[in-house]
Amino acid sequence: MRLLPLPVLLPALMVFSACATPGPRPSLPGGAPPERPFGTLQEQAQRQQAWLRERLEVALPHLMRQHRIEMWVVPMREYNEDPVFKALVSATTYAARRRTIYVFQDLGAQRGVSRVALGGGSQGGVYEVRRPTAKVDGGGVERVAEPWGPEQWQMLKQLLEERQPHSVAIDVSRVFAFADGLTHGEYEGLVEALGPEWAARLKPSGGLPVDVLAWRSADEERFFAEENKLAWDIIQTAFSNAVITPGTTHVQEVEWWMVQRLNELGLSTWFHPSVSVQRQGVGEAELGEDPLIQRGDVLHCDFGITALRLNTDTQHMGYVLREGETEVPEGLKQALARSNRLQDLVMEELRPGRTGNEVLRASLARMREEGIEGTVYSHPVGLHGHGAGSMVGLWDRQEGVPGNGDHKIIPSMWYSIELQASSPVAEWGGQKVRSAQEEDVIIGVDGQVRWAWKRQTAFHVVR
Repeated sequence: MRLLPLPVLLPALMVFSACATPGPRPSLPGGAPPERPFGTLQEQAQRQQAWLRERLEVALPHLMRQHRIEMWVVPMREYNEDPVFKALVSATTYAARRRTIYVFQDLGAQRGVSRVALGGGSQGGVYEVRRPTAKVDGGGVERVAEPWGPEQWQMLKQLLEERQPHSVAIDVSRVFAFADGLTHGEYEGLVEALGPEWAARLKPSGGLPVDVLAWRSADEERFFAEENKLAWDIIQTAFSNAVITPGTTHVQEVEWWMVQRLNELGLSTWFHPSVSVQRQGVGEAELGEDPLIQRGDVLHCDFGITALRLNTDTQHMGYVLREGETEVPEGLKQALARSNRLQDLVMEELRPGRTGNEVLRASLARMREEGIEGTVYSHPVGLHGHGAGSMVGLWDRQEGVPGNGDHKIIPSMWYSIELQASSPVAEWGGQKVRSAQEEDVIIGVDGQVRWAWKRQTAFHVVR
């Protein structure tokens, strides 16, 4: 049994003590409980509702016209939701109701996009809800029945007959998972109910669901800055003597401290954080899966926060001072500076209208011209950690990503600038050190790219 270092053990003891000794608790009406960085759950939901309304009223009409979509139909069943679901519903909706069919139709610049829900609710008034005319006895109260089974498909057919669209877009794609949300069973039910005439008008929605998921509002940008700052704060504490005692703390203890800290804040993550070590004269295999952190180690972490359905993705570097050292060795500083320079190159190439593969090629060409040894594997981030949008390389696909990397970047979306630069370090006898960094950026409505919070330019230091 491994004993936890005191800095890691104390938070757990404090939580146990609080539970063992009952005391006064803050009342909910008075505001958020202590250390709830983004307000009460109700306040968070209200903020998310404003984002939803803006996405559907401002972004959706523009994106439907950009992708030449007249009508978009999004059917899904409970617990088998389309990936675009979380971009279309309120914070208080966790799953599709039985079956939900969302129908969007562009009625022109003056009238905007009609939004109809066949099943489910109005999502705070952003959808017109249509239900059968038959009523049922709901415990002594007459209630309108919910659409169910074949009758629900017939409601869709009636709507199509009423609206007479020239084509109907559905989410089927062999390129994007985010645009392939129509399950095979739902597709069969749809085609069977609509009949051959309407089935002939079905077409793939293309990149529409991808961009609907990717698009972010101005207030989401403000929130994202706060969320990234919190990620920074947690990493800075994790890579400090508050959590790490050299020669005592293992990397997995740091990982679990980060997860526990999120839980204490009422937040979660979309992946388990990772902490790794590089050590002079020691290979990765020798270090093992859970090495003890020693003085002179270079640390790396990969960490993400999920809050209000939005995700961060951050990789930072740390260093554990040797006895007698007062600062990070110069060779390591230079290694970090090279990955910083590679970040500059990618950010300068990342702009709306280009594809991810175009950004990748341009960035790698400039990287080689400057003599940097590295790889670029950046990706969109937002409602998903590995978000909707064009990939800018994969760590093992530096030639580009066919299909996915050919999608165009849009304004008002976010990216994680993820990459690494490997540099020989003089103080380590020329041994290469991998400086892997990841920071989130915002592409504004004006197409300008900026850090969501800031970027790491100096090592976190454990003394």
